Amino acid sequence: MRFDILTIFPQIFDSYLDQSILKRAQAKKLIEIHVHDIRKYSKQSHKKVDDIPYGGGAGMVMTPQPIYDAIKALKKVNKGRVIYFSPRGAVLTQQRAEKYAQELIKKPKTGFILLCGRYEGIDERIIEMLIDEEVSIGKYILTGGEIPAMTFVDCVSRLIPGVLGKEESHLNDSFSKALKRKKEYPIYTRPRVFKNKKVPDVLFSGNHKDIEQWKNQHLK
Repeated sequence: MRFDILTIFPQIFDSYLDQSILKRAQAKKLIEIHVHDIRKYSKQSHKKVDDIPYGGGAGMVMTPQPIYDAIKALKKVNKGRVIYFSPRGAVLTQQRAEKYAQELIKKPKTGFILLCGRYEGIDERIIEMLIDEEVSIGKYILTGGEIPAMTFVDCVSRLIPGVLGKEESHLNDSFSKALKRKKEYPIYTRPRVFKNKKVPDVLFSGNHKDIEQWKNQHLK
């Protein structure tokens, strides 16, 4: 189950991918995450990867050659779909993440190639020739596709069997249900009193029926 991430800022991923659940999942060989520098594929001087847009307009556009060569090279080791993170793409939801995870579970030797755009975006011809799907993480504009790529890897990976522990799996299942009903009850932890605010007494009652009733009454 492999994720190949294409970016011009590979160092952005170093800390995030080497922590917590994702680090353990990689150590257990449940998933593979590889980050690739698009600039290394550029045939231009100084490894240039952008140019001015034809027809005018603000900003720069990522040129097709480095991206094309990078994707073609990765396709030799990753036969999975190519996803480009774009504000015009389909919004990533928990349900879509579950669909992507099922793809990996059914075909564990495949994966996804994730393309992170920058500047004003990538040359449209790359989208026409090589992109299988455009994905957005929300109806807003980001500086680049790196944060969406991290989001994609995180939310899909945790749905792979074995990535989460039993307790975390239970919490994830609860969260999926919470998303579907769009409500959740308040949660508390120690200390019992913080800044003169107390945890509701019913949560210490040991009466599961009363606790469940309280949770249902306080859904937000």
